[in-house]
Amino acid sequence: MAGSESKAAKDLTAIMETTMQQLQSRFQNLSEQIISKMDEMGTRIDDLEKNVADLMTQAGAENLQKSNDTDERARWPKQ
Repeated sequence: MAGSESKAAKDLTAIMETTMQQLQSRFQNLSEQIISKMDEMGTRIDDLEKNVADLMTQAGAENLQKSNDTDERARWPKQ
């Protein structure tokens, strides 16, 4: 009886080790996927920030040009 219990315990240990290895492998794969997605999102956020800054710069330049045009029109009849 002790021999069969020992074999059952060894079999259960082997199954648990295999299951734990599979879980660890899956966890590692998911971790790598998450890190990859986070890196991708970080890059996209950086690009978005750059585009927003460029748009703000362009808008500022356009507003400055519009302001200059308005000032010139306001002075035109007086000159």
